Amino acid sequence: MYAEGVAEMAGRIRDEDIALVRERSSIADVISETVTLRSAGGGNLKGLCPFHDEKSPSFNVSPARNVWYCFGCGAGGDAIKFLMDAEHLSFVDSVERLADRAGLQLRYVEGDSAAPRARPQQGQRQRLVAAHAAAVEFYRAQLTTAGARGAREFLARRGFDRAAAERYGCGFAPDAWDLLTKHLRQQGFSHDELVTAGLSRPSRSGTLIDRFRRRLMWPIRDLAGDVIGFGARKLFDDDDGPKYLNTPETPIYKKSHVLYGIDQAKREIAKQGKVVVVEGYTDVMACHLAGVPTAVATCGTAFGADHIGVLRRLLLDTDAVAGEVIFTFDGDAAGQKAALRAFEDDQRFVGRTFIAVSPDNMDPCDLRLAKGDLAVRDLVARREPLVDFALRHVISRYDLDTVDGRVEAMRRAAPLVAKLKDREKRPEYVRKLAGDLGMEIEPVQRAVLAAASAAPAPAKGAAPASRPAPAEPVVDNPQSLVEREALKLALQEPVLAGPMFDAVEVPEYRHPVHSAVRAAVAAAGGAAAATGGAVWIESVRDACEDLAARALVGELAVEPLRIDGDPDPRYVSITMARVQWGSVTSRIKDLKSRIQRINPVNNKDEYFAAFGELLSLEQHARALREQAAGGL
Repeated sequence: MYAEGVAEMAGRIRDEDIALVRERSSIADVISETVTLRSAGGGNLKGLCPFHDEKSPSFNVSPARNVWYCFGCGAGGDAIKFLMDAEHLSFVDSVERLADRAGLQLRYVEGDSAAPRARPQQGQRQRLVAAHAAAVEFYRAQLTTAGARGAREFLARRGFDRAAAERYGCGFAPDAWDLLTKHLRQQGFSHDELVTAGLSRPSRSGTLIDRFRRRLMWPIRDLAGDVIGFGARKLFDDDDGPKYLNTPETPIYKKSHVLYGIDQAKREIAKQGKVVVVEGYTDVMACHLAGVPTAVATCGTAFGADHIGVLRRLLLDTDAVAGEVIFTFDGDAAGQKAALRAFEDDQRFVGRTFIAVSPDNMDPCDLRLAKGDLAVRDLVARREPLVDFALRHVISRYDLDTVDGRVEAMRRAAPLVAKLKDREKRPEYVRKLAGDLGMEIEPVQRAVLAAASAAPAPAKGAAPASRPAPAEPVVDNPQSLVEREALKLALQEPVLAGPMFDAVEVPEYRHPVHSAVRAAVAAAGGAAAATGGAVWIESVRDACEDLAARALVGELAVEPLRIDGDPDPRYVSITMARVQWGSVTSRIKDLKSRIQRINPVNNKDEYFAAFGELLSLEQHARALREQAAGGL
């Protein structure tokens, strides 16, 4: 569990340094590298959850407290936990990455000793990223050498000058067996690290050699801008390898998740609500330089469900804010096949999908060379709905001058119309298809309905069916509601609520999970001693012995308070009075029931003691009722 990871690390990274990393890490900035966030009111932000598929955003971020929580799947935490979950990092890697980002120098301790020691070896991810960063500089330097003339000429022929090469970090892998390997070993990277990173590989003789030789190199970066792999293009005719060679799967490079150019395109994708998917590295460069800054490309694999997940979160692809995805493919047979495959993925997006095909069957890079930047922008602007392209392509296979041809075309095209996720568009496309086929509407409509009824269940990773936005959390009764509000005050506003909150102890909370959270607040040192933020919230979460209570802490940390504007001492006083009033009235009810069961003759002392307690409780209840006047 996360708390155990923190405890484990407490002996390595000093506790105060971990706390400082939490405080200095802007949760909104960290998450915005993966998820596009919009205002959710009350100072909070929301977006599509990166941990489960959804159409309505239930992923909430509280910048004021540096925490996040998803009301859809129940995940939550701070910036450290987000990196652990989103990028599958260890606790060590997450802390070190955030520390580097914030410019903090971490201090380490040996066991239980408080004496600082030298920085230990970084977590695996940090080491692999560092090795790739060093490799980028090595390859870039090699691009200026005499042996890299072919690489420079290739870039020039494709319309890229020195500034473009530098912008995208282009480099050259030299004609040597182990030049990079020796360079990186001299910088302190181990044999195993270079093999794990995919930068080197064992030779037949057992020695370590470079993975890439005599190739033009493109660094591949993740959303955060870290280099995690390379794409390498063949330059020489006597190179018997594939045209493009990519980094193999590694702990940091998963080709099904990676999109080339995403680090430079992500802000424009979020800003414009649009992404252009192209086929190669040079196409991405050409689009960006031509004024289409939202272009990205896959890296050695087909566009798939994991790529879609990355783009949906950047696009904020929801019912309310539908994104726009534009595919560019060559007009040849392979390009048409890729376009039809893209239509199969159309259902995974909430927004609209389009295709842009050059009239001359040129890719964006060739188009820019032949006709200039404006032609590339026009290509994207002339996009057409992907379903229109798919229908036209299917119909073109058949002879529509014959009955058999029209009927067979209808049978093949009807499933495409049936797959349209926007059901309101289906009748229009039925009419369009009937017109294109030269048939009456009725048989086409029957074919589409039959195809829809025979359609299989949605594919894994598909955008889920519409569901209402997460409702306000369900509570058992009014007492539960006010207890939640009190706990929210303690978590979100401990400086304000601390003394009054701490004065109302655990037995006053009737709901068992609320009681467990209240006990965790006490175990974490009490609200009065807290300064707030992610450190405080994680302290309470870690102190929870109950799993449901731990999950509730994350939820309450981002759930808005039930008050317009900022809370003040009077609001805290009213809330805490209502918590006690509910508990006191419940005890009064129990005590009255007990008094009725006591025989005042045989148990006179017990009867008068209970009656005296009842009078005291009723007096206390009246005082609390007056204090709570004004209500929630």
